[in-house]
Order: sequence, then structure tokens, then C-alpha cells
Amino acid sequence: MARDLFDRGNIMDYGRRGLQGGLNTLGGFQKFLLRGNVVDLAVGVIIGAAFNGVVQSLVKDLITPLIGLFVHQNNLTSLATVYNKQVFAYGDFINVVITFLLTAAVVYFFVVKPINALHDRYDRLRPKKEEAPTTRDCPFCLSSVPLKATRCAYCTAQLPPADQTPEQAAVTR
Repeated sequence: MARDLFDRGNIMDYGRRGLQGGLNTLGGFQKFLLRGNVVDLAVGVIIGAAFNGVVQSLVKDLITPLIGLFVHQNNLTSLATVYNKQVFAYGDFINVVITFLLTAAVVYFFVVKPINALHDRYDRLRPKKEEAPTTRDCPFCLSSVPLKATRCAYCTAQLPPADQTPEQAAVTR
């Protein structure tokens, strides 16, 4: 048994099988990576990170100083209060909130709203499928009953089978 385990032919066979299995796994991984939605997601994350830097710079360099003019501060990030020897920098928190609100507004108005409008337009242009009816009218009381019903729930009249019209049912009686 030990002799078979260390036989050169067996070792080579194990190596080939291991290499082939590894290459198959890498092939599946390559398919996964090159699938369209993974690449789109990666591009979206990179552009989102770059856009976040732009919005942070806009808030820090333009909007915060403008708000600081109304608050009579040189810089909004310098707003802080000290309580029990602890510093609470609420100006920096205000910067982060403004950055979040601007990012959310841009994503909504430039991504979500146009995509929703595109979906609505596509839904209006797409032909609608005719759905099979699930109910039918009772020929006696004109109430709506399920298609497979054999008796009307309202007037208790015997109904013809769903695939027959009332005229066809009268002929077969």
C-alpha cells in the first residue's frame, strides 16, 4: 500500500488531476469576474468613490465657508463645544451631514429618477399580454363567480361547465 502511494506514476496522476481541477476552478472564477454585472458594479464603486471625493471637497471648500459667514465663524468645522473636558466637534458632523444629503440628492436626481422614467416609458411601449379570465358572469343573476364554479354562490343556479357557453349547455340538456 505504501509502495503504491509513493509510486511515480500515481504521483504524476495526482498532480495532473490537481492541476486540471485548479484550472477548472480558475476558469469558473474568470467567468464570474468577466460577467457583465460584476464589471459594472466594480466601475460603479470606483466612480462612486471618486464622486464622493468631489462632493466632500465641494462641501468643505465652498459650502462650509458660506455657512460659516452666516454663523460668524471662519470655518464651520471649527465649531465645537467643551463639556466636562470633552470636545464635541459638531461643526465637522454638520459637514458630514451636508455631504451625505448632497450625495443622496445627486444620486436620486441623476440616477434613480431617470432610470424610473426610462422603466415607465418602456412599460408603456411594451405590449401587454392578455391574461386569461379567472371569473365569469352568472347567466341568471349576472354576478361574478369563479371560472371553475358549477353553481352560483349568489343565486345557487346550476352553471354550465366553464368551457361551454349557456347556449351550448341548453342544447346538451
